[in-house]
Amino acid sequence: MCGITGWYRRGGRPVPREAIVRACQTIVHRGPDDEGIHIDGDLGLGHRRLSIVDLEGGHQPMFSADGRWAIVFNGEVYNFPDLRAELADWGWKFSTHGDTETILAAYVRWGDEAWPKLEGMYGLAIWDVKERRLVLARDPLGIKPVYYTLQRGGIAFGSEIRTLRAMYSADGGALDFTVCERGVHDFFMFGHVQKPRSIWNEVKTLPPGHVLHIGPEGEPDVRQFWRPQFKVTEGLSEAEWIEQTQTWVSETTKRHMLADVTVGAFLSGGVDSSAVVAAMAEHAIAPVKAFTMGFPGTSIDETEAAARIAMHLGCEHITLPLQPQDAGIMLPEVQRSHDEPCAATAAVPVWHLSKLAAEHVKVVLCGEGSDEIFAGYKRQRTALAAARTGPLLRMLEPVLAAIDHVPGMGSKRLNYLRQNARRFRQSAMLENNYQRFFQGTQISTPWVREDLYEPGFHARQESGHPFADLEREYFGWSGARDLDPLSQFMLADLTVHMPASLLNRTDRGSMAHSLEARVPFLSHKLVDWALTMPRDMKLRGKVGKYALRKAVEPWLFPGALDERKLGFQLPFAEWFSGGFASFAQEAWISSGASKSGYLREDAVHQLFTEHAAGVANHGRILYAIAMFSCWWDQTFDAR
Repeated sequence: MCGITGWYRRGGRPVPREAIVRACQTIVHRGPDDEGIHIDGDLGLGHRRLSIVDLEGGHQPMFSADGRWAIVFNGEVYNFPDLRAELADWGWKFSTHGDTETILAAYVRWGDEAWPKLEGMYGLAIWDVKERRLVLARDPLGIKPVYYTLQRGGIAFGSEIRTLRAMYSADGGALDFTVCERGVHDFFMFGHVQKPRSIWNEVKTLPPGHVLHIGPEGEPDVRQFWRPQFKVTEGLSEAEWIEQTQTWVSETTKRHMLADVTVGAFLSGGVDSSAVVAAMAEHAIAPVKAFTMGFPGTSIDETEAAARIAMHLGCEHITLPLQPQDAGIMLPEVQRSHDEPCAATAAVPVWHLSKLAAEHVKVVLCGEGSDEIFAGYKRQRTALAAARTGPLLRMLEPVLAAIDHVPGMGSKRLNYLRQNARRFRQSAMLENNYQRFFQGTQISTPWVREDLYEPGFHARQESGHPFADLEREYFGWSGARDLDPLSQFMLADLTVHMPASLLNRTDRGSMAHSLEARVPFLSHKLVDWALTMPRDMKLRGKVGKYALRKAVEPWLFPGALDERKLGFQLPFAEWFSGGFASFAQEAWISSGASKSGYLREDAVHQLFTEHAAGVANHGRILYAIAMFSCWWDQTFDAR
């Protein structure tokens, strides 16, 4: 696990070594163990290393024996021993013992056909000295990031945007970075910028499962090499599906434990992390170190459930409580680790828990991805229910809409129920589950944004049909609507929400503390298999992840999975009704975000007032306002 960066200026314009040095210095946290820099005329490569495999021999950039090829690589490839043996038979003479040289050999041998062969996570660059061509590639699910900007006739890239902002030279000045209004709108709608956009007009992300080629002249060529395929396998019994699930989870987890350092795990007490930790315990030669986040005194604290599972599996269990005052203090540091605004629900807990875990291990395994491939989200089931009740709710809409305008109902619980009911009705009126996905993952509703946005900003960004517009943007390709409603929602979660939000906060939160976070459920080979599973093995009545639950049950004690799963998330509703709100208000008032021209100051004040009074639950959007304020302060006000 590392950080990469580079600048291909093209046209024979030399890359200053100091530019790559500066870029590497911005990502020391991603790789504190080693640094490598290579300058080849108008091409510069930089690498920061976190040593996990082949501790002594993995220095990068790494070169082929003939000097033609160079690679910088961020991530881990878990099946590299098998690929290495095949490539050695082909004739490659290996001089190292890790995965980096294996990837380079695979590309030299197979070209772009190499990428689907790699089981793991990666963001990488390969330089062809002879042809002077640069290749960027990103793993199928988007576990590892790759940002790039095309400016002044060249391309700059990196694991984080901050590396790009460090690129400048005496003969060409600095690259341009202007705030993307659409990205700001994305953020206040979803809590993150929807990819491939970034918060800067000039910066994009390389999409998951894509490779980019760029030569001395012309535009880059971006190609997709992997896409999720929903093709159900017929003829297997329930028992066979459950047995296969056990095998896939166990063997994939075993491969993800590959390391020359100690590997731990995040444990929340639910089926996902419990499955991973149970599989680790089966293969480990020592007790697994399991780390749990707690929220004392709140309705979402899961430390007791996690402790029971850890004890059953013989883990060394380490818990970390998170209090509101602690979360408020660390908000600026959490935001700083993201370098574009991030209001992911678990950003603070993942950052805080990673800090603890990094004191004990260099690698942790996480349960992310299970909900996406086994239909585990409540919002997926809610969308299906909304679709079924749509015709009835359309008939009753004139009556039900009147309730929306009734003043506060005197009870916080009733007010929250009314708010949720309005959202459910909105979902029911939509055309398909792609639209319901965008509606279900938003952190603010259209009517809140209409009041919250400055009129000009609202007119430029908010259409009368926001969810239909997003459906056309992301799922307008032929065949997308042919999927069944559940598969539509799963595809959207897997390809849109997961890389932009879930994996982004996992990568940034862990790497801020030089901790490698691995996600076994997102091996693309496991994903390929899981998407062949029939619907009733994923969703059985109101129970999601049915086959996975049945597969994990024998590994745990009876009733271990009966408790409601809550996951890593902040208790926004409770905290913003108390002292935590003062941290968010101070962040908003003291930063220039309040004068940025995006949000109305009186509307922001009204949101805080309504939430404190229990009139509505605005916890998610208030958290977003706080994080945007921190980002604005760090990016503009602090200069």
